Amino acid sequence: MIEAASITAVMRALADPTRRAVFEQIVNSDEITVVELTRASSVTQGAISQHLKALKQAGLVAERPEGRKVYYRAEPEGLEPLVDWMSHYGVFWRDRFANLRTLLKEIDP
Repeated sequence: MIEAASITAVMRALADPTRRAVFEQIVNSDEITVVELTRASSVTQGAISQHLKALKQAGLVAERPEGRKVYYRAEPEGLEPLVDWMSHYGVFWRDRFANLRTLLKEIDP
């Protein structure tokens, strides 16, 4: 199965609603700075930086320094552990619903 540590890191990073909102802002832009992220939110620049640190540690964002600015971009590969995990359980539930459908057809002639 999928490595539990990477799934846990991604889930923890995305568990916080503010962090999810920051991640969505990053996903919806090619690259974005901390200043731009701060302007678009209701939290401080320090808080945004902490959220970015967690997202970066989880492999969800990457940074590119340019002069005094640092640009952040989404790393789609970072979501792979979560997608793999969800796919595994998607198969599980599809099988269960197929079995339930068969059972219901047998019960109701």
